[in-house]
Amino acid sequence: MNWHLPLLVVLGTLMSVCSQFSFYPLEELSSDVGIQVFNQIVKAKPQDNVVVSPHGIASVLGVLQLGADGKTKKQLTTMMRYSVNGVGKALKKINRLIVSKKNKDIVTVANAVFAKNGFKMEVPFVTRNKEVFQCSVKSVDFEDPNAACDSINQWVKNETRGMIDQVVAPDDIEGSLTRLVLVNAVYFKGLWKSRFRPENTKKRPFYGADGKTYQVPMLSQLSIFRCGTTSTPNELWYNIIELPYHGEMISMLIALPTENTTPLSAIIPHISTKTIGSWMTTMVAKRVQVILPKFTAVAETDLKDPLQALGITDMFDQSKANFAKITSKLFFGTEGLHVSHVLQKTKIEVSEDGTKASAATTAILIARSSPPWFIVDRPFVFFIRHNPTGTILFMGQINKP
Repeated sequence: MNWHLPLLVVLGTLMSVCSQFSFYPLEELSSDVGIQVFNQIVKAKPQDNVVVSPHGIASVLGVLQLGADGKTKKQLTTMMRYSVNGVGKALKKINRLIVSKKNKDIVTVANAVFAKNGFKMEVPFVTRNKEVFQCSVKSVDFEDPNAACDSINQWVKNETRGMIDQVVAPDDIEGSLTRLVLVNAVYFKGLWKSRFRPENTKKRPFYGADGKTYQVPMLSQLSIFRCGTTSTPNELWYNIIELPYHGEMISMLIALPTENTTPLSAIIPHISTKTIGSWMTTMVAKRVQVILPKFTAVAETDLKDPLQALGITDMFDQSKANFAKITSKLFFGTEGLHVSHVLQKTKIEVSEDGTKASAATTAILIARSSPPWFIVDRPFVFFIRHNPTGTILFMGQINKP
């Protein structure tokens, strides 16, 4: 008898931003998966704030790939463009670099499988995920959805330093049917290399995607940043700037259309890790006056539809899903699994805080020549990038701060 039971996948991601490089092609592929998912989401929500963690999405899909077989595995490897088993050592190294203390800014990535009490998983699946993704296994009682949710949410709260306190609700748990919940938590806290002084923060107009004008607190500083202008293949021009965090291993990259008549949706589909890599080689350092919204954005997203649109369909279909490498033989035969949801909750906070400005920066602030301005006063897209690996930890579109 072949029973197919729901497998809930949850990604709890956080960026708290108090506020080059050798590339690993593999990690660019991982980030591209997340960027593709992001593109699907913003098509459906062109005027909303959307924030996701490409690295978090790739991590959970990697865990699932190790448990998949047959056509389900083929769909995952086709979209991801790599086999986790084939590149396990490289992924392990990349994951260690991302959370390395050498970054100076705080990055934590945690993966866990919450399993029903007594549920037996295949040893190779558990071992391989621990090796590659440092994925731990924890037992919970899904027949008590409230207690199960409390356990999962407490784990996420701990891993995100209290900033995300709920990623799953009792309604997401299908009681006696739920066997596993996969959770990924990504946390980032970075201090700006060149801080924005609180006394310079003033309310200025922000021209939202809905056609309305909002008065929002805007951060402001005059300093040296790498920036530039580039275009899409169909020659829609947009401006880019890099705002490094104090460890300089991680940066925020911002892109917004040069013309206020060009919608953000016209440039987003053309951005990939390859595009971002080209920005890093073409931007030049210059003294610039930066005006940036101070904002907090929280996004809760079910990634099921975007993943299905990208060709990952079988794992959501209880008659087609094949996770034979996760499940063991039970009393009733092979107990099949399918994915019921892939949920991600992401939070970003951008403010003035950062390290003190250096003497060189102070000297620049009093220079007399008139600098160019980089004013982020309309919808923009941002990326938080781990420069040594090219990993995109977070990305989002902000239509209204």
